[in-house]
Amino acid sequence: MGLFGKKKPVEAPPEPQPEVVDAQDYLVRIAYGAKSSEGLHMPPGPAVLGSLPAILAGISLTPVEVVPPRTVDFAQASPDLERPSEAFQWVSANSELGPIARHAVMVLETVEALDPAFDTLACGMLAGELDTAGYPRFDAIVGGIAAHWDEATGDLVARGVVGWGGRGIRGDTDRVASRVLAAIVTSLKSAAVAGPAVAEDVTVPARGGGGLVCPSCGFAAGRERAFYCPKCGMRLLRA
Repeated sequence: MGLFGKKKPVEAPPEPQPEVVDAQDYLVRIAYGAKSSEGLHMPPGPAVLGSLPAILAGISLTPVEVVPPRTVDFAQASPDLERPSEAFQWVSANSELGPIARHAVMVLETVEALDPAFDTLACGMLAGELDTAGYPRFDAIVGGIAAHWDEATGDLVARGVVGWGGRGIRGDTDRVASRVLAAIVTSLKSAAVAGPAVAEDVTVPARGGGGLVCPSCGFAAGRERAFYCPKCGMRLLRA
């Protein structure tokens, strides 16, 4: 009883919480993948770095764009929206790149297949299609050659690197990426033996009985140096 003989009011028991609540689920599946080969020492010379785009001739479906190592002014740049200052630096550092090169750098840097502080990236569209805005679709494969100077030997160490991803899943992307990477490695080995390649200004279409035509999809590579189809990754027929 209270001080004046009154009873304290009894509190009502809490309402039981429901075990199941009707709710709408929201989910975004975003996945990135990449593959990289072992580094290959290229023959020394002043023109070896500039020959990287020519090594991708017949493999890249688009003109090859060269992305130099990032300057110290953008040392904190990162494609991470949760850190606005780093994301702003990343956008500023890559603002002059084309859509394909920007997408390639984002994918490869996100999965740590590219070190933007040391690697020079020669990249292009290797397989797949672009969306209406000119950016690679989630199942498109981008990339090319990542190279850096070996401080011990002074040689240029080059490796093939490919990446893909975004919203969506496609089962055969990994298989196609392996074939494209094999084509890049083959071209790198040929360039290491023959010396720096010289870019061709004119694309010669395949003619005659077979030629550089893919036996799987019928795509004409248009380059005599191509060993694998740049569209599906199959080995090309040679006349």
